[in-house]
Amino acid sequence: MKSSKMNKRRKFIPAQVIVTYYFIAIAVSVVLLRLPGVHKPGVEVDFIDSLFTAVSAVSVTGLTSLNISETYSVFGYVMLILILQLGGIGIMSLGTFIWLISGKKIGLRERQLIMIDHNQSNLSGVVYLIKEIVKILLLIQIVGAVLLTLYFTEYFDTFKQAFMHGVFTSVSATTNAGFDITGQSLIPYHNDYFVQIITSILIVFGAIGFPVLIEVKEFLSNKNKSFRFSLFTKLTTITYGILLVFGTVMIYLLEMFNSFKDMPWHEKFFSAFFHSVSTRSAGLTTVDVTLFNEGTTFFMSALMFIGASPSSVGGGIRTTTFAIAVLFLINFSRGKTNIQIFNREIHLIDIFRSYAVIILALIMVSMATILLTITEPTLTITQIIFEITSAFGTCGMSLGITNELSNIGKVTIMILMFIGRVGLISFLFSLGGKSNQTKYHYPKERVIIG
Repeated sequence: MKSSKMNKRRKFIPAQVIVTYYFIAIAVSVVLLRLPGVHKPGVEVDFIDSLFTAVSAVSVTGLTSLNISETYSVFGYVMLILILQLGGIGIMSLGTFIWLISGKKIGLRERQLIMIDHNQSNLSGVVYLIKEIVKILLLIQIVGAVLLTLYFTEYFDTFKQAFMHGVFTSVSATTNAGFDITGQSLIPYHNDYFVQIITSILIVFGAIGFPVLIEVKEFLSNKNKSFRFSLFTKLTTITYGILLVFGTVMIYLLEMFNSFKDMPWHEKFFSAFFHSVSTRSAGLTTVDVTLFNEGTTFFMSALMFIGASPSSVGGGIRTTTFAIAVLFLINFSRGKTNIQIFNREIHLIDIFRSYAVIILALIMVSMATILLTITEPTLTITQIIFEITSAFGTCGMSLGITNELSNIGKVTIMILMFIGRVGLISFLFSLGGKSNQTKYHYPKERVIIG
């Protein structure tokens, strides 16, 4: 009987196991968020709202159907921090780290799960990756918490309040969760550039990709001058930087005569810069985004759709997917059928996967948009697209409609948040089961295209 159960478990492919683990994490999170003392006295929360918050926290999105500061107690904040760590660092990362601390051996099955959870292409070095991820992220969060706590003593009457806000903001920013306990995101710090710069740095560290942080660390500590950054790090960093600068310029130009018109130039710049950083996957805001015009919200929806980098805390189609698709179009327009960059050539399978992810993501977002136009007739198409891309990109920004959604609308958003965190490829593999390689080929024939 025991052996048959083991055989059944072995039949699950790693992607299916990962998805199952995230479902379990959500179930545990719902229990944690409904413990006695989690809510403030006299506050009643429906199960659907607890489930929505749990999915949002595990997927480190930040969309909420209730006000966090008015709903949860200090104990509730602690529970949210624990869930954000679980979702941000990753289930397999934390699990593996605990296994390593307890002295357990990491087997082949566990290594396969880590590989899938962090979008790695091979098994070598995955345990080292986990060790570095946990150490680097915790160090970043601690440094951020210390700096913000000391600074927040100017804002709050007691050190306890400053400490709670400093720790929560640091964890929320580093994990790109977008949750806040001010009730107004970071709008109270609209004119405080120190808070915005520290928060922006934490967001970038969480979104740029764990392998990038590890390679930078190795470069700084490596005395060997022959050290070479990987193609992934080069492509990710450049794409992230271009999107960050482009996003800042576009938001500045689109809003300079609208919501930014009465601001001095430096205030306009920081508002545009912070929202370009945060729109990618963090969701924190320093300006009421409902004041933005439709052009800005549509542009920000595109940024949220792209999202953060692979093997990071963010969602979306990911920066490398976007970069490969653009590079292929550029090369194809020049008569080339491959991508050569930084003295390297990108595998065809990665090009295929990039376009598959983009097409499937567009189909999924389109279907969700159509569904919400039916279930939420009072909302505009701009509000719906913004909410959907925010969920898929695990960003968490909203035009203030999350608490107005019907139960069907909330379930739709939850599914998008979940897929955005797990990753579209992992989610699809979990549905498809084991891959079967074709052992034969038919004669090839050309098809008229375009």
